[in-house]
This record gives sequence, C-alpha cells and structure tokens, in this order.
Amino acid sequence: MTGNFWEHLEELRRRLGVCLAVLLAASGIGLWQADRLIEWLRRPAGYLLPRLAFFSPTEALVAYMKVAVGFGLALSLPVVLYQAWAFVRPALTRRERAYGLALVSWGSALFGLGVLVGYGMLLPFFLRFLLTVGGTHLEPVISISGYLSFVLGTLLVCGALCELPLVIAVLSRLGIVTPKMLQRRRHLALLGIVVAAAVLSPTTDALTLLLLTIPLVVLYELSIIVASWSARSH
Repeated sequence: MTGNFWEHLEELRRRLGVCLAVLLAASGIGLWQADRLIEWLRRPAGYLLPRLAFFSPTEALVAYMKVAVGFGLALSLPVVLYQAWAFVRPALTRRERAYGLALVSWGSALFGLGVLVGYGMLLPFFLRFLLTVGGTHLEPVISISGYLSFVLGTLLVCGALCELPLVIAVLSRLGIVTPKMLQRRRHLALLGIVVAAAVLSPTTDALTLLLLTIPLVVLYELSIIVASWSARSH
C-alpha cells in the first residue's frame, strides 16, 4: 500500500514536471513573439485604438509577461489535459479511457473555438462600442494592463463557455442529467443564461446583453442535442 502511494506520488510529480516544462517552453515562445501577440490582441479595436500606453515603469514588462504566460497556457492546454488523463488512466476501464481521450481532444478544440469566436465576433463589437461612447469630446488613452485584462478575460470566458456541450455530455453519460430534464427546465436555464450574460457583459446596454445571450442559448440547445446523442449511444 505504501509502495503504491509513493509510486503514484512519483508519477504525479513526473507529469507535473512535464506540464511545467511545456508551459515554460510555450511561455518562452510567447515572450519572443510578445510584440506580435500584443498587436494581434489590439487588432479587434481597429483604428479606434492605434496605440496602447503604460503609466508606470514596470507596467510594460508586466504586460509582456502576462501575454507570454497567457499564450503559454493556451498552447500547453492540450498537453496539460493529456497528462491529467494519463495520470488517472490506469484506474479507468477500456471504455472510460476512450472517453477520457475524447475529452482531451474535444475540450481543447472547443476552448479554441470559443476563443476564436470571442476574438472575431464579440471583442470587435464590445471594443468599438466602448471606445466610441465618449464621442468627439473624449479620446481613449488605454493602459496596456487594463486593455489586456479586458481582452484576455473576455477570451477566457468565451473559451470556457464553449465547454458547456462537453460538460453536459459528461453529465449525461454519468446519468446526472437527461435530455428530458434539460428540456423541462429550459425556462430556468434561459433565466440563468440572461443573468449570466448580464454579469459577464462588459456594458449595461440591451444590445450587448442580447449579443451575449443568443450564443449562450444556442450552446444550451446544442447541449440538449449532445445529451440526447450521448444517451442513445450509452
């Protein structure tokens, strides 16, 4: 028993070491390409924000590190998920192992899809709306740290929300939720979606709330379809 404990501990240490090494390597690439990444993150604001500013001697350095680590986390996510799955794999059945590998691949793909949707659709709308609120009387002078916090936070939320169909599929496989349950409680889900959209929305206008609510409703309906497919194939 003690021997197994130390073997598992050593296995965990080794896999955490792999994750840390990949994260550091990916973050190094991100630091090397930090200027291009910052320009890529600034692009959704378009001509309304031609340059970003920093207001303390260390703010630019912290911004570069934030971009590098964020890029490193995104790039190393599939490796981290795979290492987590590989650690618990010996305790799983053959069928559960196949599901676990599917979770790693689909989880990474859905997160990436959410980031791309947020970058290509939501961020341009949010930024161009917010940066024109002042009209001709106010000129936006945005700090790099504030801008990165807004943009990276939005992309993270979009990536996480796109995991909803996968989470529902897992819960359906485990018998915790059923398609009929999701359909019966659709009205409660809609209320929760509106509340979540209001909390996540960077503005308070109805148009932005609607823009966030519609994708969440689509994701919920997609989750019902996924749960139905998962229940039939179980």
